[in-house]
Amino acid sequence: MTAESNQIDTSELSEQIQYQGAWVTAVREEMAQVVVGQEGLVDRLLIGLLTNGHILLEGVPGLAKTLTVNALAGSLHVEFSRIQFTPDLLPADLIGTQIYNPQTTQFTPKLGPVFSNLVLADEINRAPAKVQSALLEAMQERQVTIGETTYRLPDPFLVLATMNPIDQEGTYQLPEAQLDRFLLKVIVTYPSIEEERAILDRMGTSAPVTRTRAVVDPETVIQSRELVNHVYIDDGVKDYIVRIIHATRFPEEIDPALKPLIRAGSSPRGTINLTLAAKAAAFLQGRGYVVPQDIKSLVYDVLRHRILLTYEAEAEEITSEDIIQRIVARTPVP
Repeated sequence: MTAESNQIDTSELSEQIQYQGAWVTAVREEMAQVVVGQEGLVDRLLIGLLTNGHILLEGVPGLAKTLTVNALAGSLHVEFSRIQFTPDLLPADLIGTQIYNPQTTQFTPKLGPVFSNLVLADEINRAPAKVQSALLEAMQERQVTIGETTYRLPDPFLVLATMNPIDQEGTYQLPEAQLDRFLLKVIVTYPSIEEERAILDRMGTSAPVTRTRAVVDPETVIQSRELVNHVYIDDGVKDYIVRIIHATRFPEEIDPALKPLIRAGSSPRGTINLTLAAKAAAFLQGRGYVVPQDIKSLVYDVLRHRILLTYEAEAEEITSEDIIQRIVARTPVP
C-alpha cells in the first residue's frame, strides 16, 4: 500500500488507524489529569511525536508549556531530560564531553542530557550561538559528535523547546536555519475563564497532581508513524499546499500589496512539514486521508516562523499570521 496509489481503500486504512491509534486517546486522557484545556497544544505535541518533528512553543511564563511537555513525557515509556538554557551554557553541557582517566591514560565519553527520547529545551533563546550550533546538529542529523566520534541519538528523538516572547534581556535570536528545523511553532495563549477556574480548583493546593503514568511504549509510536506515512493525500490537496508555499515566495501573484511586506518566504521544508503535519492530524482524527481543513488548521503553526518580514511590515505592525491569513484567503480550496 502506497500513499500515491489512486486505488487506496481509505476506509480500510481508517479502520487500521483507529485500531492502531487507540493509544492516542489514552495519552490524551492521561495528560488531561494534569493539564487543563490546551487541547490544541496537546495535539501539536502528538503531531510532532507522530512525524518525528521538533516543536517550538512560544508564550508568556505560567501557561503550562513545561508542565504539558512533562505530562507528555510521563505518559510515554521514554527517557526524558530537561535542559534549562542560560547564557553561560556550554556545548559540553548539552551533548557531553570526553573525560581523561589518568589511570588508563585514555579519554572516555560522558554523554550529555541530549541523549534522551524527549528533550525539553527550556527558554532556548537564552543560549549562545555555540550551544545552538551543537543543538542544530542533533535536531537535523539526529547524531552528536564528541571529539572524533559520532554517536546516534535514540529513536524517537524530539526537541520540545520553549521561548518567552516578552523578556528579551539576556536572550539570543535563534538562527533562521535552526528555526526552519522546527516542524511547528505553536503560540500558547491564555486559558478561557472556565479553564482558569478549573485550573484554580485543581491546582489551588500545595500538592497538586503534576505527574502522569506511562500508557504507551516507543515501539507503538514508531508503528503509528508507518501508518501516518500511508495516509492518503489527493493530488488536489498536494497542489493546494504547494500553491500556499509558492505564494509566500511570490506574493505579488495573488496580492501585489503583500510583496513589500515579505523579505523571504518558506523553504521546501515548509512544504514537506505541512504535508507531514496534515497526515498526522488526519491520523489523530482516525482518518486515512487528508482534507483541506487539515491544511488550514496547521498552516499557521508550520509557516509563522518561516516567513521573514520586511522593516516596512514591522513598522506597520503586520505579523506573519496576518500574511498567512491573506495568502490562505486568496488561495483556491480544492
